[in-house]
Order: sequence, then structure tokens, then C-alpha cells
Amino acid sequence: MKLKCLIIDDEPVARKVLREFIEDIDFLELTGQAENPLKAMALLSEYDADLIFLDVNMPKINGIEFLKTSRIGAQIIMTTAYPEHAIEAYALDVLDYLLKPIAFDRFLKACNKAKDILASKSRLAPAPMNQDDHFFIKCDNQIEKVFYDDLLYAEAMMNYVMLHMVTKKMMVYITIKSLEDQLPAGKFIKVHKSFIININKIKSIEGAVINIANTRITISQNLKERVLNSILKDKMIKR
Repeated sequence: MKLKCLIIDDEPVARKVLREFIEDIDFLELTGQAENPLKAMALLSEYDADLIFLDVNMPKINGIEFLKTSRIGAQIIMTTAYPEHAIEAYALDVLDYLLKPIAFDRFLKACNKAKDILASKSRLAPAPMNQDDHFFIKCDNQIEKVFYDDLLYAEAMMNYVMLHMVTKKMMVYITIKSLEDQLPAGKFIKVHKSFIININKIKSIEGAVINIANTRITISQNLKERVLNSILKDKMIKR
């Protein structure tokens, strides 16, 4: 399992260094970069991050204030040239505090710590859904059996999710994030903060729009490259 990473730093050179470090570690995957926390919030609304590399001194809002005012589920590694913020940062439960210029071995040590914590949480998490050809879910006071092949796509509706099936719809009390975590990644993919689609049900792709049955679903701009790569990988016939 790879840790999805987000870089928040206003310095292009610093982002480049972190990006190259991440690319050299096989259990990390860079899913986004932002030059300030405000832009980062837009990215976090589109997809989830397991690990955030956060600078301190940035325009508009600094990293410390960002942690104080935001509810972030990801682990945080501070990356800064200013050691005086370390005590305050650790009081906000950051995982580690790296001083620039960051040595690769120190960076790797912090990332290994994040991987170990995530692995520990995974061992304590509930067992995932049976990943053969179906799953069960509670709907209207009864437990329904849902075949993967019958599920076209799932649509988030506040604290509920609408399952759009081949022959019917089902409203279930679950979050889109929880559903995403439990559906098999090889069959389903999140293409928008509100939509998970069945890859096998895709009829066509027009730019940033996916056609499934009679529905057109737009891929989020921030997810487009990753989504298209996942869907088309090893499947695109070339000239």
C-alpha cells in the first residue's frame, strides 16, 4: 500500500526537492502540490492524503495557523528552515519536523515512521469487504447483496451514498470515503469528490467526461491525470 502525499510549500525549489525525494521512495505516491494552504484545501476536497509535507512560513496563512484552524486527517511532516517553531508544531501532533536543507536519509526516516503508523492502523481496522464478486450493505432496514458487476457508479449525498445499479438505485448510510476504502481498487476508482465509478462500465471518455450507461460524469481537474492513467494503463491500443 502506498502513502498518498501532498506537498504544501511556497518555494518552487523546495517543492522540487520533496517531489524528487518522494519519487525515490517506493511506498510514497505524490498526488498533489500547492504553494499555500488555501490552495491545498481545494486539493484535499477532491481526494484524501495520507501524508502532508507542510512548510511553516508561507503567504496568507502559515503552516502552524493552518494546522490550528483546519481539521486534517493526514499525518503531517513539517519542512522548514526555522527551528523555533518545533515545540509549537509538536504540540499540534505533527509526526516529524524536518529542517531545510533536508537530507534524504532524514527524510526517509520520517517517512518510514509514517508508514509504520499507517500499517499499525490498518491492522486494527475492520476487515475489508469480501472482494470476490459481491458485497453486502444495509439499506432500508435490511441487508442487501450487491454484485460488483451490477454497480455502475456511486454518488455522494452528504452523509449518504446513492448506489446507481443496472436496474435500480439504493440510498445507503455511508460516506463516499468509507465506500472507496472498501471497494476493490482494481474495479472501482474515484473520479470526483462525489463519484466512484465501475471501471468495467465505462462506455467512452470524452476529454474530462466519462460516459457510463446514460450518465455523463466529469473527472475532477485535480484527479484527471491519475484517473486516466489508471483506467487506460496497459489497455490503450497504440498505432
